[in-house]
This record gives sequence, structure tokens and C-alpha cells, in this order.
Amino acid sequence: MRKFDTKVQYLKYKVLREVARQAWNDTLLENLLEIPKIIVPGKEPTMRCCVYKERAILSERVKIAMGGDVNNPNCIEVIDIACDECPIGGYEVTNACRGCLAHRCEDVCKRGAISFDHQQKAHIDKSKCVECGACAKVCPYGAITDNVRPCVRSCKVKAISMDEERTAVINNDKCISCGACVYQCPFGAIMDKSYILNVIDMIKKSENNAKYKVYALVAPSIASQFTYAHLGQVIAGIKALGFFTVVEAALGADMVAFAEAKELAEKGFLTSSCCPAFVSYVKKQFPDLAPYISHNLSPMATIAKYMKEQEPDCKIVFIGPCTAKKMEFHDEKVKPYIDSVITFEELQALFDSKGLDITLMNEDVLDNASYYGRIFARSGGLSDAVKQGLKEHGLDDFDLKAVACDGIEACRVALLKASKRVLDGNFIEGMACTGGCIGGAGCLTHGEKNKAEVDKYGKEAYEKTISDAIRVLK
Repeated sequence: MRKFDTKVQYLKYKVLREVARQAWNDTLLENLLEIPKIIVPGKEPTMRCCVYKERAILSERVKIAMGGDVNNPNCIEVIDIACDECPIGGYEVTNACRGCLAHRCEDVCKRGAISFDHQQKAHIDKSKCVECGACAKVCPYGAITDNVRPCVRSCKVKAISMDEERTAVINNDKCISCGACVYQCPFGAIMDKSYILNVIDMIKKSENNAKYKVYALVAPSIASQFTYAHLGQVIAGIKALGFFTVVEAALGADMVAFAEAKELAEKGFLTSSCCPAFVSYVKKQFPDLAPYISHNLSPMATIAKYMKEQEPDCKIVFIGPCTAKKMEFHDEKVKPYIDSVITFEELQALFDSKGLDITLMNEDVLDNASYYGRIFARSGGLSDAVKQGLKEHGLDDFDLKAVACDGIEACRVALLKASKRVLDGNFIEGMACTGGCIGGAGCLTHGEKNKAEVDKYGKEAYEKTISDAIRVLK
């Protein structure tokens, strides 16, 4: 029964599961130092050069699973001692070099970084090389390659660099907390902070004194996850953890789509506000376009705001695929409505920390959003929902030209064109993760199949229009 895409995810899950298990049993502090030994019980290493280094890294993973560095405002952190196996990177000469007579690589290098040994094989002096790539372009054998670290390659906002020890460093002024580096690092040296202990604490307190209820607010992308069980069993499992009930964030998506459609018609040009990583990207890289970000809160915050207005003392935990949500819920505009955020990875750890086998549970129901709210989970879904919103507002005459941006690179292109007033569109749907939320770093699985699952889930919605869905709230 495969629950994760990679073994790195599985390792992260094992740490989260053990931290959560100890927390449920009120034994976390007394057994804190034993957790690495519980995960790697023998004397032989399973992943690293020696068991001692392996356990030292696991200790750092435990710290991040318990909330990480409180002095670091970013939810993404680097484990320094785990970040030492990647090559230095940059341009290197491979064995394909034939020691040719032309020496085009030498001629084109303006820094004098190319030299030759006694066999006329080329070598690059890293102290002189400026990584321009000119030598690689002219080599007739393609013998010069650019070895880019996975984290650097995955970070489309160029927030990752290397320090003097060749350890990854994250520039918080550029980082949008999308988590792409977390998912792509093959050594798990970059992790997102976990607030799983906060969630356990809230649930335990609600069970002990019943002063408040803890609600689980689930992202619509949940339909593409936990493929080993039925969605109804996942919902039953969430309630078995101690949550009072489960609410669809897709209902908030209906509310946002309805309001955003009207706002777009009034203003004439708009960018979406649903993806916190995209919103952060606009503010950091295209500040002149920030005024055009929809004034609406994200679906998560919108439905949570409504819930808090109805029941001020309740606690709301968002469960989804997104690491950037862990930054969003600290935002001053969102903080009053969301009490904590966990990912699908962390939800799986919670299930197993309590020994819950959701495949054996009777299916529960999750049905209080429309088709349009549910398809927010994949790229293009928001644009379809806004189109429907315009129709339901009676604004069919508005000529919607939606630009659905699938991934942060597509967002950059659209925003660049918009900043130069050459974009052929009046609504930018920005999704930082490829595929949309179904490609989020906190997903258990990633892939094209997830899109089909979300569309199928949308078609199962009882409420067929956005108006029908939000009418229930009035």
C-alpha cells in the first residue's frame, strides 16, 4: 500500500508520526531524545554514512516537526547537516571532452577560466568561472554540463543560494514558501515547519473540557489524495481524530468566485487572491500590480471567517496540500480566522499515530459545495468558476479573458506582460504549483491523475450552481 511519492516523504512522515504519537500519550518531552533511536533502532545506518549522523539529522527533523526555529519567520527551513551530499554545482567538463584542437571553449571564455592538461582535456577554474555558460554552448561534443542543485532548479523565484560551506540558504525576502524545494530535495534537507503539536493540543483540550469545538477545514484537492481509501473514509478518519466535524474549503471557494466575478466586472482587470504563494510573489516581484490583487480573502480564510462569525469560540484547522498556507494563517488579515494549518502528509501521520486504519471505517459524507468550488483545486478551475459567477450575476456581457497560470513560471510571464500593459487578458488566475493545488508540496501524491479525480469529485457535488451553494449560508 503506497501512500507517498518518495522515500524522503516517507522519512518525514515517520518523524511526524512518532512526534504525534508521543504527543497523544503525553510522553513527548521525556522521550524526545529517544525518537531518532526509535526511527533507526539498529546500529547500522539505513540512509547515511553512519548511524550517528543519521540520528543527528533525525534530531533536527524532530525539531522542525515540533515547530522549528521560532526566530525564523519562514515556514521553510534548511537542515544544514543534511545538506552536504549534492555536488558543488555549476559548469563542469565531463569525460565526453575529446581534447580537440579547436579549443572553442577557451576562446569564448572572457574570464580565462578554461585550461588544459597534458592530454588537452579542458578544465574549469571555479574561482574564475562566472557561470555564464558560453563554453557549454560552443563545445562541439556537449562535454560541458551545468550541474544545478535540485533545490536551486526547483526554486523559480531564485530564493536559494549556497553559503561558504556549500549549504543551501533561503532568502526570505524572495521566498514565497511554495515548498517546491521541499518536495524536490532528494535528501530531505529542506523541510516545512509542522504545527501538528498545536492541532493535537487543541483537540485534547476540546475533548477534556468541551469549551470549544475544533473544526477541520479541508481543501478540495483532498479528493485526489489518500488513494488507498475512499474519500468518505478519510472524512470519517478526520472525525475519529477528535475533530467535531469536517467542512469543505470549496464552499469558501464558491463564496470567493461569486464575489471575485463581480469585483472583476467592476474593476476591469484583476489577479486572483486564492493562492498565498502567488499573492506573495506579486507583492515581492511585481509590487506595482499589488493593487490589482482581488480584495477577497482566500477560500480558506473566507469560509473560516463565516464560521467564526457564527461560532466565535470554535477552533479551525485547515488541512490541505499547501506549505504557503502555513505562512498565510500568520497574516494579520487571516490570523483571527484560522487557528492552525497542516498538510495531507501530516494528516496521514496523525491517522497512523493514533492507529487509525481508515480503510476499515464506514464512509462519512462531505457535501456542501458546488462543482465550481471543488475544481479550484486544479489549474483553470478558478477561471471556470469566475466565468460561472459572472453568468449567475447576470454579467454575461462582460468579456472574460482569463489567463490561467499553471506554475510560477507561467505566473511570471503573465505578470510581466501585465506590467507592460501587453497582456491579452483581464483576469490572471495565479497558481504557484504546477497543476494547481493538486501539485502542492504537502500532497501525498502528485500527477496528472489527480486532475481527473478532482473533476470527478466536482461532478458529484449536490449543489450544481455557486448560488445554490452559498444560499445555504444565508
